[in-house]
Amino acid sequence: MNALIIILALRVVSTDEDKIGNPTAITAPAVAMEATTAASGSATSPPPQAPQPQARATPVAAAPKGGRAVFPIEGLSPYQNNWTIKARVIQKSDIKTWSNQRGEGKLFNVTLMDQTGEIRGTGFNQVVDELFNRLEENKVYYISKARVNLAKKKFSNLANDYELSFEKNTEVEECHEATDLPQVKFNFVPLAQLETLTKDSVCDVIGVVKETNEVSTITSKASNREISKRELVLVDKSEYSVRMTLWGKQAEDYKADPHAVIAFKGVKVGDFGGRSLSMYSSSTMSINPDIDDAFELRGWFDAVGKGQSFQSHQNVPGSGGGFQAGFDRNAIRDLMDVKQSQLGEDDRTDFFSTRATIMHIKSDNMWYPACPTAQCNKKVTDNGGSWRCEKCDQSFDKPEYRYIMTMAVADWSCQAWLHGFNDSGVAVFGMPADELYEIKQENDEARFNNILQKSTCTTFNFGCKAKSDTFNVSGSHFRLTAQLTSLSPQDRSRVRYGINRIQPLNFREEAGHLRDLLHSPWAQS
Repeated sequence: MNALIIILALRVVSTDEDKIGNPTAITAPAVAMEATTAASGSATSPPPQAPQPQARATPVAAAPKGGRAVFPIEGLSPYQNNWTIKARVIQKSDIKTWSNQRGEGKLFNVTLMDQTGEIRGTGFNQVVDELFNRLEENKVYYISKARVNLAKKKFSNLANDYELSFEKNTEVEECHEATDLPQVKFNFVPLAQLETLTKDSVCDVIGVVKETNEVSTITSKASNREISKRELVLVDKSEYSVRMTLWGKQAEDYKADPHAVIAFKGVKVGDFGGRSLSMYSSSTMSINPDIDDAFELRGWFDAVGKGQSFQSHQNVPGSGGGFQAGFDRNAIRDLMDVKQSQLGEDDRTDFFSTRATIMHIKSDNMWYPACPTAQCNKKVTDNGGSWRCEKCDQSFDKPEYRYIMTMAVADWSCQAWLHGFNDSGVAVFGMPADELYEIKQENDEARFNNILQKSTCTTFNFGCKAKSDTFNVSGSHFRLTAQLTSLSPQDRSRVRYGINRIQPLNFREEAGHLRDLLHSPWAQS
């Protein structure tokens, strides 16, 4: 049965550019005909041949190997046999080995790109020995006589329904002449928008390296092998930071200047600690790439971002566990409603969003000395000139101070005490705890009090957690409890409101939300 498409409407998207002069096509048959005519001395010439229509528009490049035309990647399918592509290697994996009941083997894969798209190519066993060292990243090759298969989406995140399998007779020839093939194409997502992406989705990001951790090793549960791992902290103009994990050879071979601009393509979105990123074997990493986004980001960081504080994606909505721990503008509750609804009581953990103004910040015990190792943050003890972390089993010359925030906030309905940690303090004061600690140690009380004063009477959007805890009246010692029964006479229970997310007001976003609300069914009712 033939399919029939009925066109109901057309819209002109673009038109061809105006023709300049009277161009004439120069084709190989025409040149041959002219040569034949000149040799025979004939005064008449046959009419010019009209070019034959083609089923698919194919970009024409220099014809390699006996005059075969270069085929576009987007046109490859299992139904084409005699083809040659001209493509740039934009990614090459390490050699991977496997062992199972059917035997042992090894493989590697590359990502190839031309003007029309990308495709994954994989070589197995003997082909690995033949092609692995011949294919180099960022070089251009003519490739032919590979098998075109349906893509295994489990192992590839490319937007191509097919992939190549390199075989013993696959031909690979490096292209040495100047080529106009594009470099890696990116579709960058601002770091602030990562929370809108689903877990395990794939995206491209670009950022400045704020922190670089040393290589560590973990043991894979699947293979029981040790894998190298390195974590970077990236920041961008959206004023957010995110942790990026490199694996294997990518982690071991990483060499970049401090605060380098790095563009990542095809990285995985995780939900550990809110939002995180990690590289696949097929992901690419371009350090200080020659693109406009990188130049713009470099200028911003050198001028502004270097001394700026950044928010991180922690416990964002949908980040696991089935709860809403971030700020939801559509579900804002006033503080009186939170208290009257008894959120967090009866051993429940409830989450809510609110908008409130800081009225007072407790200035005592605002920080603690923490382990400077990334992702540790445990309290360290002073051993007389050095600071000891029991968890990491290491000693350090100095700690990294981190905030412990307790502040009174209020909205139109009532007041409440909120408790937060380092991210909350950085958002409120606009500086790390180390810097505020130094000001306090210098006995510059006027400057210290001025910073606290400027931080009050500011309004934030809060994503909070309500949970009951108990405290001992006589000893002022607080402890979290799972059961509120069988309390001693000196124990009291109360609901504690913790800050999971804090955001300064973005008046453009707030105005846009009000506009959308006015046009919603709510405004019409």
